[in-house]
Amino acid sequence: MSSPIRRVVTGHNAQGKSCFIFDGPAPHVYQRSAGSSRVTELWDTSSTPASNAGDADPTDRAFRLPPPKNGSVFRVISYPPDSERRASLEAEHASQHDDGTGRAGALDRTNARHPGFHKTASIDYAIVLRGEIWALMEEGETLLKQGDVLVQRGTNHAWSNRGDAPAVVAFVLIDAAAV
Repeated sequence: MSSPIRRVVTGHNAQGKSCFIFDGPAPHVYQRSAGSSRVTELWDTSSTPASNAGDADPTDRAFRLPPPKNGSVFRVISYPPDSERRASLEAEHASQHDDGTGRAGALDRTNARHPGFHKTASIDYAIVLRGEIWALMEEGETLLKQGDVLVQRGTNHAWSNRGDAPAVVAFVLIDAAAV
């Protein structure tokens, strides 16, 4: 499994001077089951423009896939090889998992190519930090390698790690109108 991710966050002290408000392992890590993807939430905004006031940790909440309405989320996901991950995705399909937000983001149970197909009403910037991962669309797929960037624009998509080691991808999701 991936190492903890160090999260360093800046803010302002009582005198209005810049300072570090968090420095340590990101505390909000989610994994639904053994063999599933590991999601580390790094930051979250609830409006645009975002507020830089206060010292509260906006990731101290229940996990949700899409960003907040009019907001954004920054996370890193470690994808185990599909040889481990597919079984947990299929189990999620069987349990009819819903992320509880009432917004788009649940798994697409109709796509037979890969059990991880899903769609969110967001624009997502994905940066491969380590390993390789396949980005699957309903029509087509492409291999992304370390350093590659994908801009995902509200499409139905899945991530497939066909290798032997975890693939680690950083994501920024920004709320967008549904397509």
